[in-house]
Amino acid sequence: MPIPEPTVAHPTPFVEIQRDEWSQLAPKEHLSLTETEVVQLRGLGDRLDLTEVQDVYLPLSRLLTLYAAGARDLHAETSRFLGERAGRTPFVIGVAGSVAVGKSTVARLLRELTKRWPDTPRVELVTTDGFLHPNAELERRGIMDRKGFPESYDRRSLLRFVSQVKSGATEVRAPYYSHLVYDIVPDAEVVVRQPDILIVEGLNVLAPPVHGRLALSDLFDFTIYVDAKTKDIESWYVDRFLALQEEAFSSPDSFFHRFADLSREDAVRTATEVWKAINEPNLVENVLPTRARATLVLKKAADHKVTSVLLRKI
Repeated sequence: MPIPEPTVAHPTPFVEIQRDEWSQLAPKEHLSLTETEVVQLRGLGDRLDLTEVQDVYLPLSRLLTLYAAGARDLHAETSRFLGERAGRTPFVIGVAGSVAVGKSTVARLLRELTKRWPDTPRVELVTTDGFLHPNAELERRGIMDRKGFPESYDRRSLLRFVSQVKSGATEVRAPYYSHLVYDIVPDAEVVVRQPDILIVEGLNVLAPPVHGRLALSDLFDFTIYVDAKTKDIESWYVDRFLALQEEAFSSPDSFFHRFADLSREDAVRTATEVWKAINEPNLVENVLPTRARATLVLKKAADHKVTSVLLRKI
């Protein structure tokens, strides 16, 4: 009888850390968020609570500050080696993931937690929504139905913005995007002033370079991908659509006001159609393929809880 070949694990650049083990990696006494603050930070449909913050995001925030300190020290040593005067360089974090996966909540939460550690008091958050082309331009190009796909962004402006922040510019301005009107707001801006940490959150922030050009991801010091099964994200997207129908869609100023009076059955059908036509294809074609490029992956279960953390080891 032939001897069976030994099973060889598929090689991976990540080490997977289960939630129980991960939760022990930061001192619990540092936690200073209140239940009210957690409620204010979480997005529609998220089930974030203090336990999740303490078990998952507190250790992550501490890890990020350790990476930021290491990068700062390396920058100073490199400047001394080159005989240069060491300038102040922000540590830049990219947060990626699908629509409705909870990446915005993760980014907001990490902003609040990292700035409470003594070595990173100044933390700014910018979303890539502000770098979407205005709706009029998307209509002109015939890609309004591909909003959120890579081609719908002003990628040069986004790259220039992060480059200026990372180079230590005193003040850098970004466009402001309103989810209510679903468009860029003229004459409104987001201003970033020399943070210790800059968090950049968006669908496609981990996209690789194209045709040898510099990619946004080349400017990041640490990257996070918020991951879940596609069927679970679809369910969260539909739930969020229903919640928005009762809240934001009811405003006459809302871009989606036309959906406010749909029956629950019609609303579920509409949300599912939008997911299948736009968000799922974007996830499969453009977002999910970038997961392996992340420094760290947060794996979520169907209840939105993080079950394990994958940290790049090589």
